[in-house]
Amino acid sequence: MCGIVGVLGSSSRRVLAPMMDALTHRGPDGQGAWHGQDIGLGMRRLSIVDIETGDQPFTSNDNEIISVFNGEIYNHRELRQKLVASGSQFVSDHADGEVIPHLYQRHGASFASMLDGMFAIAVWDAPAETLILVRDRAGIKPLYYAETEAGLVFGSEPKALLCHPDVSRAPDLAALHHYFSYKNIPAPASAFKQIRQLPPGHLLKWSRARLHIEAWWRLDGAAQSDMNENEAADHIRALLTNSVKNQMVADVPVGTYLSGGLDSSAVATLMAQHSSGPIDTFTLAYADQFANKEADRVYARKISERIGSRHHEAVISEADLISGLDDIVTAFDEPFSGVMSTHFLTRLISKHVKVALSGDGADELFGSYFPHRTAWPLQILRDNGCVITGLSGDALAVLGDYKDEPDVLAKLLAAGGETEARMQQYLCDDFSKREIYSPMMRAATENVSTADIVAQILSNSGSDDPLNRILYLDFHTLLSDQVLPFVDRLSMAHSVEVRPPFLDHQLIEFAASLPGRFKIKNGRVKHILKEALRPLLPKDLIDRPKEGFVMPVNDWLKGRLWSILQDALSPANLNAHGLFDPDKVTDMINDHSTGHGNHANRLWNLFMFQLWWDRYQTR
Repeated sequence: MCGIVGVLGSSSRRVLAPMMDALTHRGPDGQGAWHGQDIGLGMRRLSIVDIETGDQPFTSNDNEIISVFNGEIYNHRELRQKLVASGSQFVSDHADGEVIPHLYQRHGASFASMLDGMFAIAVWDAPAETLILVRDRAGIKPLYYAETEAGLVFGSEPKALLCHPDVSRAPDLAALHHYFSYKNIPAPASAFKQIRQLPPGHLLKWSRARLHIEAWWRLDGAAQSDMNENEAADHIRALLTNSVKNQMVADVPVGTYLSGGLDSSAVATLMAQHSSGPIDTFTLAYADQFANKEADRVYARKISERIGSRHHEAVISEADLISGLDDIVTAFDEPFSGVMSTHFLTRLISKHVKVALSGDGADELFGSYFPHRTAWPLQILRDNGCVITGLSGDALAVLGDYKDEPDVLAKLLAAGGETEARMQQYLCDDFSKREIYSPMMRAATENVSTADIVAQILSNSGSDDPLNRILYLDFHTLLSDQVLPFVDRLSMAHSVEVRPPFLDHQLIEFAASLPGRFKIKNGRVKHILKEALRPLLPKDLIDRPKEGFVMPVNDWLKGRLWSILQDALSPANLNAHGLFDPDKVTDMINDHSTGHGNHANRLWNLFMFQLWWDRYQTR
């Protein structure tokens, strides 16, 4: 619902206003600020709940606790009732964020565990001279910070921190090394050496120039539900229904993304069931009419007709992507080569509603992607000496289609263990990245390993279920560092708030407790979710292959976009920063151009990096 900023230090009054201005896109409806001795808190507001009396900052009754926050607290009414019964007095009519200073005053930093929602929160405890920063469990809302000689600076996006004269733009080469595998910068790092991300489910405490960070919530990867499949499916449907109902609450119109796939169709259907009138649905289509993408449009229209929604379509082309690249790079402030289609669809959404629900998170909870589909098959083959011969009928069923594609699994098995196999499924492993680095970049990242991050997260999962281990990994990397950032940045760039009902924390925790065999069964992805949604959706949609909300960039690279990429990755541009071997990159371009190799994804990754470098590092 907004963007937040804060400054601890003598410059707080001078720099707070430009920091707030940098986040106007996150909150074009208003702003608010509070100043104390060498501290300032500010926010830009996107008015969604309690439009008339919900302005921030919020304060406790004695004005000793001050807070600003970004997001939504879905259980604020219940919390407010309990606080009023305990003697708290509220100024607003029903602003969700006003519960924060009152909760903090009564419960201290543990207040975060009482919140149901998505949020990035800053609380100033004046008597204790202590700042508390809190980020929600899944990382739906972003929060960055930087230490300076005078104190601490924080904000919803790096662009706000970069307005501070003591925050450097110097790049973090180690973080960039991870980008060339992940397609994004992983928390707690950022693309800037001085700027850090507060990880999801974590709390930062700054008191008397000392910084402390700790986890206030952790996903229990070892939890085990004792429900059978039917019970689990019913419980998932009940949790999702409740989440959608909670997230529909707003004082402005609420719409929903509708890709034509399982997840967004479920959200749209539940919204229609619990809405007093027709809802607005939005889908993305392509002027080029790619066959696999046209199916999305067809299914989205079918669902729209089924639920009686007001349906809207955004039709984009290669020219739209080219014209939007600069805005996309600016929205992220960091190199990013993941999904960008949200930018174009949300541009349309912003003309109709301020809030849109989405189906994000379902893939990472219930299993859908290639690493999810191969998790159990790889384990079965490892247990059987890496050969299919002699496997039982049950084991062959778990292999699914891979029993007929042994080379796919053989390549992953040849890489080594679980971590090595997963690294082969990212854009690049550590070795492949270094092959195109310059000597300077190789030296700077000599002791940096993306594989070490993967191994550490897997070791923390607490589970011996191969699929659940990979889902735990993706929850802590792909979801929080790539999926949710593109949802947040590319929607807030158009002043639209996106709410993901699948990421209700009760649904997250329940999904994590289910065995992997419920999630992918005999090769059928998201099995338990499909069974949960069977009463809601038509059979042909439940069983249709997943296409994904991804633009056909690889196809467009055959057109005008190709020459733009070549110019960006010219030897002159690469020599300007000296991070890559220009000859190696040129060889990759030529190899792809002649059809001898398919390097589209790696080249796009390098291209997006170069656009970021030109904007943020050459000023």
